[in-house]
Amino acid sequence: MTKDELIISRIEDKIEQCREGYYVTNTGLLDSHEQALAASASRNAAGVRCLMYGGYDEAERRMLVCVPSEIPMSDAEAAADLLAVLRVTKPAISRELSHRDYLGSVLGLGIDRSVTGDILVRPDGADIIIMPEIAEFLLREFRQVGRTNIRTQLVPIEQLSIPEMKTQTIRDTIPSARLDSVVASAFKLSRSKAAEAIRGGIVSLDHAECLKPDAKVEEGQTLVLRGKGKAVIDEIGGESKKGRIWISIRRYI
Repeated sequence: MTKDELIISRIEDKIEQCREGYYVTNTGLLDSHEQALAASASRNAAGVRCLMYGGYDEAERRMLVCVPSEIPMSDAEAAADLLAVLRVTKPAISRELSHRDYLGSVLGLGIDRSVTGDILVRPDGADIIIMPEIAEFLLREFRQVGRTNIRTQLVPIEQLSIPEMKTQTIRDTIPSARLDSVVASAFKLSRSKAAEAIRGGIVSLDHAECLKPDAKVEEGQTLVLRGKGKAVIDEIGGESKKGRIWISIRRYI
């Protein structure tokens, strides 16, 4: 059994548990590739309503939540208590810590990535989205990021601190609204490099992996290129005199 087949099997088990047991089930937190597998596996799940949840609207890592279709339950009710926030505070005089610093230190404790979600870095620390079952362990064992001493506390997901993101606006013309053209414009790549990244599974469109360089991109959609960042398509305009399409992209920096 391949890795993808194992992931799909586990997802199908969660769907079946929901259907047969008539209760809400959920997977661990998934990356964009795993989310694409989950979306495919759950697309025609009879008797089960499925949603993706990562703690906030723009979450990159999300879990599949399965709800019996006949239960009158809102998305918020279905996702209640599935996630929490480990709030990390560092000394004001310490060095700046990056997302990689926090992630490396957490995983260095032997924590599986599937029980941790997005890490939102602030100047004074970070909010780490976690599944509640690892909260006690992290509160006890997570004391340092690199060589920097930290303090931790557990807060409800409703108190997640989402830092204001800096953006830059990119205005460009592209040959078409294909995904490879848009990725190339947003992240300053050649179109061939953009297509390679897409086929390599490191590009997501609206939080789901997309492997098709010729996929059509629309206004309002969100792009993520792993290792390069995130961008939102603000506007796709008409054609220029040379037959190219005007585009406005908001890239997070």
